[in-house]
Amino acid sequence: MSFSVAIIGLPNSGKSTLFKALTKKQVAIASYPFTTIDPNVGRVNVPDERLKKIAQIVKPEKTIETAIEFIDIAGLVKGAHKGEGLGNQFLSYIRPCDAIVQVIRVFKTSDIIEEINSQGDIEIIETELLMKDQEIGDNVLFSKPKIYLFNTQDSGKFPEMNLKDEADMSELSKEEIKELGFKSQLDQLILSCYNILGLITFFTITGGKETRAWTLKKGSNILEAAEKVHTDFKEKFIKAKVIPWQKFIENGSWRITGKEYLIQDGDIIEFKI
Repeated sequence: MSFSVAIIGLPNSGKSTLFKALTKKQVAIASYPFTTIDPNVGRVNVPDERLKKIAQIVKPEKTIETAIEFIDIAGLVKGAHKGEGLGNQFLSYIRPCDAIVQVIRVFKTSDIIEEINSQGDIEIIETELLMKDQEIGDNVLFSKPKIYLFNTQDSGKFPEMNLKDEADMSELSKEEIKELGFKSQLDQLILSCYNILGLITFFTITGGKETRAWTLKKGSNILEAAEKVHTDFKEKFIKAKVIPWQKFIENGSWRITGKEYLIQDGDIIEFKI
């Protein structure tokens, strides 16, 4: 099971610019509405220093991060729930997603001279989500977990980001970014999405071949973790050895767990089948 986040907002708010910065994919970006019709989809690795530290000890042939899927959805306009600006089509793309990042424009350009009203932009989008829910007798859209991301030309603290700079920097090497002294906030956004979805991470080590991070919903038990790794593991589960990642780093001892064990964020698990 993968988890997905919809990137939404008014036309030209910076949605596709954010998507490009996150995924490093080249997408159409223009100053006119509805450059994006079909959604852009990309998987983004979740940054995790714990995985790096585990890998430094294990020295595996391969290290695999867990990921979140981001979906860049075309700009929504007032009346979208009635079909304005292909709104019904765009709203339908949001429904399967687990969470929402709403990009809000808080700057002016030479091409856009109207007064910026961030609160008004938020209200337009939320009204469209709510009206669509009422139309079909559902609350999937409006009740989804949300992050408000303010696209600004000024440097600020998250959730304020200069998305143009983030997209430009995504095309440079790590060395070039370091030389420029640029501090990206993309990792913080990815982790914020991870957190609002109520997700946790556990790790597996396969000999010296692979160290891997896996995603689970908070409160999941050992059988759900086993099924995540392989369906046979759940069916044939006997027991598991578990150690918190910090104790593994400190060369601590593993403990045996049964079927009732609830996975803790950062657990390293070895399944016995």
